[in-house]
Amino acid sequence: MTATDIKSANTAPEAGANDPNRVRIFDTTLRDGEQSPGCSMNLEEKVRVALMLEEMGVDIIEAGFPIASNGDFDAVREVANAVKTSSVAGLARASSKDIDRAWEALQGAAQPRIHTFLSTSPLHMRVKLQMEPEEVHQAIVDSVSYARNLCPDVEWSPEDGTRTEHDFLCRVVESAIRAGATTINIPDTVGYTVPSEFAALIEMLFNRVPNIDKAIISVHCHNDLGLAVANSLTAVGVGARQIECTINGIGERAGNCALEEVVMALRTRPDAMPYSTGVDTTVITRASHLVSTITGFAVQPNKAIVGANAFAHESGIHQDGVLKDAQTYEIMTPESVGLNESNLVMGKHSGSHAFREKLKDLGYGDMGQNAIADAFVRFKDLADKKKEVFDEDIIALVDDTIQHDSDRIRFVSLQVVAGSKGPQTAELELEIDGQVASTKSDGNGPVDAIFNAVKELSPHSAILQLYQVHAVTGGTDAQAEVTVRLEEDGKTVNGQGADADTLVASVRAYLHALNKLNVKREKTAPAALSA
Repeated sequence: MTATDIKSANTAPEAGANDPNRVRIFDTTLRDGEQSPGCSMNLEEKVRVALMLEEMGVDIIEAGFPIASNGDFDAVREVANAVKTSSVAGLARASSKDIDRAWEALQGAAQPRIHTFLSTSPLHMRVKLQMEPEEVHQAIVDSVSYARNLCPDVEWSPEDGTRTEHDFLCRVVESAIRAGATTINIPDTVGYTVPSEFAALIEMLFNRVPNIDKAIISVHCHNDLGLAVANSLTAVGVGARQIECTINGIGERAGNCALEEVVMALRTRPDAMPYSTGVDTTVITRASHLVSTITGFAVQPNKAIVGANAFAHESGIHQDGVLKDAQTYEIMTPESVGLNESNLVMGKHSGSHAFREKLKDLGYGDMGQNAIADAFVRFKDLADKKKEVFDEDIIALVDDTIQHDSDRIRFVSLQVVAGSKGPQTAELELEIDGQVASTKSDGNGPVDAIFNAVKELSPHSAILQLYQVHAVTGGTDAQAEVTVRLEEDGKTVNGQGADADTLVASVRAYLHALNKLNVKREKTAPAALSA
């Protein structure tokens, strides 16, 4: 069988993809993405993101690392129970204890997958594992065989694969497939490779591994050199048929391959890359905003596909061209990624029925009645303050309402005295575990006064690492979205809040972060999570 024949045959029967040019999308936002400092999500947030990924048509959702903590285990289990159409994967190191824990968490999944891994580069084997190559090889065979006896869908990854010696990489890949792996993932764990080099590596595996046609070849690229998307697409060009990625490209260090970028590249350039995915691209914008809201990681304005400027044109020449024909400067339509023109259709006279219909149009059709009622109250308050209420305002408001739904510490009221004469003071009222408490504090500015008041009512030792404000829409009456990052005992969390009043948004964001600290899972972070 030639290398070309092998590439065409590189589709497992259980993949449900008869098209040899079908690329499976493996999303690891909930696992690798969550490993970004401050990106930790609670159980409810993970389930929300998972259901959005399922709606998008993602093939495999990596829900977490069950052995890492009880919180991770619970999150994987709940995602497995909630998701019905996508495969759900749990990560495990090459040990029976890890694999058993992953399999236990995946019991409710309609299509479970165990993803196990072990380092194979000389550096990792010598320094991190302190194992000889033969020991590593045997551990791979044993762990993959063990996982396959439990689960019919097993993925194996050689961590630091791009820095692994080729002879050894071929040997362990062949053995992993023989042991029962249905997907072989080649990770560029440290974002070290370049496209031509990565393509040559993948092609080398197709040419040298005799049973390569028995498994899907996947790639998992990090973005340390800004090449994750390019490396992934180049690998597809030489036979890889699964891309591992995250929403907004979040992940450790510089992040992962961005889902929205690889999917839209394949959709936009079928002439150069004749491959397809099962992703509904019109969900991309909503998914991006959801992940940004939950993690507090704002998307940079010039970010490809989902950045605020991705479809904006300021140059007079560009504007003239777009007005005559959008294709002069737009290679894809805003509608193709779910970015529709914001129309002013809601105001202070809009009723609850119209508000519910607007929520459905914006993708919030599954909200509970209590959440809708709370959001409607805040909408009416906003409509009284703002002359114009845009879709972006409602999205920010609703996301803020949802993410604070289960908070132990809740905002009640705030009164601030600020200005150049000072002192700046804040009178704050909070509901803590159902009990209302209030205090008055001063500080070096109104925000400092507010945060001091929070500390008085809910004592803590967290350090403020980031305070960031941006406007949801244009105009002086725009809602403010505030992001706060807190660090306490080595744990970092982000909080986000939205309000027409920047100071109210600030306290909402601070409380969101504080609530996440209060419930943050204890991470026993195993020695190797990267893959």
